[in-house]
Amino acid sequence: MNWFRRLMYGRYGMDQLNLALISLYAVLYLLSALFRSRLLDLLSLLCLILGFYRMFSRQLERRRKENDRFWEVVGPFVRQYNARKCRRRDKEHCYFRCPNCGQQLRVPKGKGKISITCRNCGVSFEEKT
Repeated sequence: MNWFRRLMYGRYGMDQLNLALISLYAVLYLLSALFRSRLLDLLSLLCLILGFYRMFSRQLERRRKENDRFWEVVGPFVRQYNARKCRRRDKEHCYFRCPNCGQQLRVPKGKGKISITCRNCGVSFEEKT
């Protein structure tokens, strides 16, 4: 294990973009095996080579910038997915959007028709919980 630690010293290592590339490699490889497509096989190999190139790279700042750009694109989708997952699991609250500013508001379930006041803009509206 010490030899691997010495090998990786000063190198970039794994990040979210590398995990995405390795995952894409696995999906493309399975699809190429399923459909016997040479093009998918080459694309999967390209993803794997790119992932390993990034992992063993010594250009740390460039790899960080690439990962930041990746998160600029993927980050909003991940946050939206996590917020929806959290709302689905929450059985004690209802979620509404303010009609004026669009702020997401959380209120307790089972209270009937209640008046909701937005903390962001102060607009009141009625909803059934």
